[in-house]
Amino acid sequence: MKKNAERIIIFDTTLRDGEQSPGASLNAQEKMEVALQLARLGVDVIEAGFPISSPGDFDAVQEIAKKVKGPQICGLARCIKKDIDASWSAVKHAKKPRIHVFLATSDIHMEKKLKMSRQQVLDRIGEMVAYAHSFCDNVEFSPEDAVRSEFAFLVQAVKIAIEAGATTINIPDTVGYSVPFEFGDMIRRLLLDVPNANKAIFSVHCHNDLGLAAANSLVAVQNGARQVECTINGIGERAGNASLEEIVMAIKTRPDLFSVETGIHTEEIYRSSRLVSRLTGIQIQPNKAIVGANAFAHESGIHQDGFMKCAQTYEIMTPESVGVPSSLLILGKHSGRHALGKRLKELGHDLDDKSLIEFFENFKVLADKKKYVFDEDLLTLLEEKSGVAEDRFKLEYLQTSSGTDLVPTATIRISFDGDVHQETATGDGPVDAVYKAIDKVTKVNVRLLDYKLSAVSGGKDAQGEVTVQLENTSGATARGKGASTDIIEASAKAYVAALNRVILKKTGKPPVDISKEKI
Repeated sequence: MKKNAERIIIFDTTLRDGEQSPGASLNAQEKMEVALQLARLGVDVIEAGFPISSPGDFDAVQEIAKKVKGPQICGLARCIKKDIDASWSAVKHAKKPRIHVFLATSDIHMEKKLKMSRQQVLDRIGEMVAYAHSFCDNVEFSPEDAVRSEFAFLVQAVKIAIEAGATTINIPDTVGYSVPFEFGDMIRRLLLDVPNANKAIFSVHCHNDLGLAAANSLVAVQNGARQVECTINGIGERAGNASLEEIVMAIKTRPDLFSVETGIHTEEIYRSSRLVSRLTGIQIQPNKAIVGANAFAHESGIHQDGFMKCAQTYEIMTPESVGVPSSLLILGKHSGRHALGKRLKELGHDLDDKSLIEFFENFKVLADKKKYVFDEDLLTLLEEKSGVAEDRFKLEYLQTSSGTDLVPTATIRISFDGDVHQETATGDGPVDAVYKAIDKVTKVNVRLLDYKLSAVSGGKDAQGEVTVQLENTSGATARGKGASTDIIEASAKAYVAALNRVILKKTGKPPVDISKEKI
């Protein structure tokens, strides 16, 4: 890192924009778990949610503001007094609160969505930013759809926002429309043309509809932006947001191009990625930069030869630098508890004696089913055992039969309400039969929206990991994961996990319609 490098503010919106990914809704406990990990990661700002959107979101933001130390805690609000009131009420308990207000400035948004004239928009910006500033000195303003806004009008809007008290100006590429040279030039011109630009920090919030969110964010940094808004794993609306791990590691890996630094503890990146993936149910593609399963894998003979001679021939960063295990320790049924504990500790999970003994028993069950147990298997087993303690339904027994001339049949035993209940059902296939049997036992009326199966690790005896998404009659959705060397068992575990989540979901519509109000 170059001496006297400027600090880039990392504004994480995983809990707000990231949670708007279809099916990624988190409950208050899960939001808190992510927020605490983001604090360990070292993000500067956590946008904890959109407090006016629902009582549940308000409560989650308020609890994060009270309990999470270190980062600024931010709540989003439209340029409406009741939104700002809710946002301030939620974040005011934080040591470093921030209110983030937004209003669209593109002609298409003003005409088609807001039904407001340009002057009305400018007046509203000035009034509502000042109102937010009356509560909190730390106010951020975003002109929604800035990239498609007429530039001279955008300059006016930004100037008025700063005059009214905005200390951060965020320029969103709301629909992922821009390309790097254009977006970088826009940031450069704004910093030159807005007369009071020196009184605010300029930020960017890029969406990934053209696959350019990280690239646009980085070129904005080169042109003077000093805050980047991003999410873990790049999750978010539609094609997602700029990926935190990609931006941070690009800055760290290329100090020759970026004379800036971040405060991110990069060794926590992989753990943060796994946590968000597990809680949202959104799987990480194997070739995802930095955190994908293949990011530090080498299969080609030429690559392997070069890597063994000098790792830098094919790795531009070390796996340890982002918290990825540096190597595979192959464990099997003959491995002892101490070897298992050592590997778990190397993976960042230091279990106490009692927990290790319990985990070792589960490990031995898995090791009897497959020849080798890989790091990915261990992490999946850990995640599976860290589920919600208050699960109502627990899978006790599963038996299926199917074949060319057999009707697929499943028998299920599930414990709940202090008793064990059993049902048998037939279906179009063994998984369908299992799900129908579970429905008969639990009597929860749900619809299967999505089913995904993937291998946790390599080999014919690899564990299968199943992710399902369910919807109840009130429209609430939830995801569940299950893993096993038997994909039918994994499917059953995932379905039961999703059922436990969906019955905890609050039903009913939020008090206001915010479906179109997103930056």
